[in-house]
Amino acid sequence: MSFFAILFALLIEQARPLARSNPIHAGLRAWALSVTRNFDAGKPHHGWVAWFLAVMVPAVFTLVIHWLLLWGLGWPFAVLWSIAVLYVTLGFRQFSHHFTSIRDALESGEEDVARERLAHWQQVDVGVLPRSEIVRHVIEYSVLAAHRHVFGVLAWFSVLAALGLGPTGAVLYRLAEFVSRYWHARQRAGAQPASEALQRACAQAWMVIDWLPARLTALSFAVVGSFEEAIEGWRFHAQHFPDDNDGVVLAATAGAINVRLGGEALKARASADASQGLAADADMGDSDATPGREPEVGHLRSVVGLVWRSVVVWMLLLALLTLARLLG
Repeated sequence: MSFFAILFALLIEQARPLARSNPIHAGLRAWALSVTRNFDAGKPHHGWVAWFLAVMVPAVFTLVIHWLLLWGLGWPFAVLWSIAVLYVTLGFRQFSHHFTSIRDALESGEEDVARERLAHWQQVDVGVLPRSEIVRHVIEYSVLAAHRHVFGVLAWFSVLAALGLGPTGAVLYRLAEFVSRYWHARQRAGAQPASEALQRACAQAWMVIDWLPARLTALSFAVVGSFEEAIEGWRFHAQHFPDDNDGVVLAATAGAINVRLGGEALKARASADASQGLAADADMGDSDATPGREPEVGHLRSVVGLVWRSVVVWMLLLALLTLARLLG
């Protein structure tokens, strides 16, 4: 029943998106902060203990509730639980308002407003980036956000749900991404910083967890875009990006819609992260640009089409698998 859970979660999220300031996300931030205070003692094994508690405890809690509902009340209640979990972890509306506002500003010729909104979204210093670089950054951040909020969640949810683990995969993936980003952000802000051991544990765990979803996302972009160019970009240009998994997604995107990505995007932040021995997560730092056309505002609409076509492909595949299971 994964198809129906995903379908209804996406429909509800489009009709009534989760507010940015909501008690669920606030609770997760409080949970991550509590784990840091109580278990992050700076040793390598302490880092792994803190990561395990922050990520796996909520995932196991989700699984226990799923099994209790499934065996106690029946599968309809378990499906409702999956829809509720997916509503919190899956969706475009958790980031699309940033993309839309920046695109509207660029289309109106308000480049200063676009820079301000981009800086607010990613908490970076964009300086006086030219128009093409603003578009490039928006494409890169938006594609990675779509991967992490939609396709990565779909991948882990579908795999673990097929094994009878319900929505555990969605919680595992989103929390692994969240704690890596959250503790990294607090390190930069200097507020109750996480230790280097904890940050390394987060980066290593996130690299492993995101390995398969990143390649599935790249493959789906290739299928619905320019296939040969996307695969060629994946093979020959993914390694030019600071993060291997992000590089796979972005190189495939560049080939799929024929746009140049990478290059000098936010070199300062990537250099700062590298100096601390941290993964560059969403920061596209000092990297060679992929082949393709110079980024233009029109490419933003191409990205939207690419993402939505990929969603349709995923849903069709899940529908066929669900139908085959019901008939079998």
